[in-house]
Amino acid sequence: MSVPQVAQARLPQGSFIARPDLQRLLDMLDGEGEAARVVGGAVRNALLGLQPGDIDVATTALPREVTRRARAAGLKTVPTGIEHGTVTVIVDGTPFEVTTLREDVDTDGRRATVVFGRDFSHDARRRDFTMNALLADRDGVVTDHVGGLADLAAQRVRFIGDPGTRIREDYLRILRLFRFHADYGAGPLDGPAVEAAVRLRGGLERLSRERIGAEFAKLLVSRRAAETVAEVAEAGFADRILAGVADTRAFARHLDAFPAADAASRLAALAVRTADDAPRLRERLRLSNAQTLHLERVGRALEALHATIPAPDQSLLRRLAYRLGAEAARDGLAIAAARAGIDPRLPVAAAQAALDAASRQPPFGGARLAARGVAAGPAMGAILGRATETWLDAGCPMDEAAVEAILDAVLAEAPADRA
Repeated sequence: MSVPQVAQARLPQGSFIARPDLQRLLDMLDGEGEAARVVGGAVRNALLGLQPGDIDVATTALPREVTRRARAAGLKTVPTGIEHGTVTVIVDGTPFEVTTLREDVDTDGRRATVVFGRDFSHDARRRDFTMNALLADRDGVVTDHVGGLADLAAQRVRFIGDPGTRIREDYLRILRLFRFHADYGAGPLDGPAVEAAVRLRGGLERLSRERIGAEFAKLLVSRRAAETVAEVAEAGFADRILAGVADTRAFARHLDAFPAADAASRLAALAVRTADDAPRLRERLRLSNAQTLHLERVGRALEALHATIPAPDQSLLRRLAYRLGAEAARDGLAIAAARAGIDPRLPVAAAQAALDAASRQPPFGGARLAARGVAAGPAMGAILGRATETWLDAGCPMDEAAVEAILDAVLAEAPADRA
C-alpha cells in the first residue's frame, strides 16, 4: 500500500490548543532538542467542531526527561503508564497524559511490546484509524501522515495500513471499528475493514470481559447506534458479545422513541427478555451491581407485561412501579411495546400517571395503625400489606380521607388481626 502524502490543516480559531494550561505544557516540552504534539481524539474532534475530550500529548522526550522538565517547572507528575512511556503531568489542576513516541516491536492481540522513537510519522502509523493519527503543534497546525484529513472529510473510518495487521495488534479494534463508524462515519462501513473484522472475530475471545463491556457500552450510546448495532449483529458479533440473541428492531424503535436513554436501558432493549438474562449479561459484559439490578427489574417487568400489550392494566403498572421502581417499569413497558411493533411513547405516556403515583411512599405506617388499636407484630405487617395492595388498586391516593377509608375497609375485613 502506498504511503499517503503528508497533508496539513489548521485547527479552528478558538479551539482547545489556545488553552493556557496546555500552552504551558507544550512550552515545557518543546525545545532543547525535543518536540511535542497533541495527538488523537482532541485534534479529530476540534476539526469536527466537537468538544475535545481528553487531550493527549506525544513527545520525543523520554519519560525521565518529561518528569525532569515538569519538576523543574513546578508541576506534579504521576507515572501512570511508565512502562509504555506515559507520564501524567498536572498543570493548573488539569491532568494531561504525555507519552513518548513509540514503535511496536511485538503484539499478542491485547498488549504490545514497544520501543521508544523520535519520528512522529512512525508513531502515527502505529495507531488504529487514520482520523485518530492527526497531530497538532502549539500553533494549531495539523499534520497528517496517513490520509486522516481526507477520511475525516469523507466521514470514512479506515484502518491505517492493512486492517488485519491493525486488528491483530489489538482485537478490541474490531469493536472500535463499529463504534467509531457509529460516531463519526457516514454511509457503509469500510469494506476491507469489515472483511478483516469478520475474518478475525475469534480474537475477541482473547480479550477481557471488562474491555469488551466498556467498548460495547460506548457503542450503545453512540450517534448512530441503531443502524450500527444492526450491522454488528448481521456480521455475527452480537451473539459472541452477548451470548444471546440481539433484538435489533426493538432496539431501534426504543432509541427512536427515547434518544436520551442511557446504556443500561439500551442494553435492556437489545438483549433482555426475562430476569434470567441479567446475570448472563453481567458475566459477559462485567456490568456493575446497579446495572445488573436494573436489567433484572426490567426483565421482571417484561415477564409481567408480555401478554398485556398494547393496553396493560393500570393497576398492574402501579404494582410494577411500586415493587420494581418507576424507571424499570417504564423501561419494561417501552421495550414490550417496541417488541410488539408499537411506538413505545404511546403506552408510556398513557401510563405516566400510574407510574408516578406508585413511586410514592404508601401513606401507611405503624404509628397510624397503632392509633387504630393494632398491636405491633405479624398482625400489623399483614394489615399493612393488605392496605398497600388496596391503595395500589385505588390509584395510590394521598389525601387523608381516601387513606382513612382504605384503612376502614381493610380493618373491617380482618378484625381478628388487630390484637
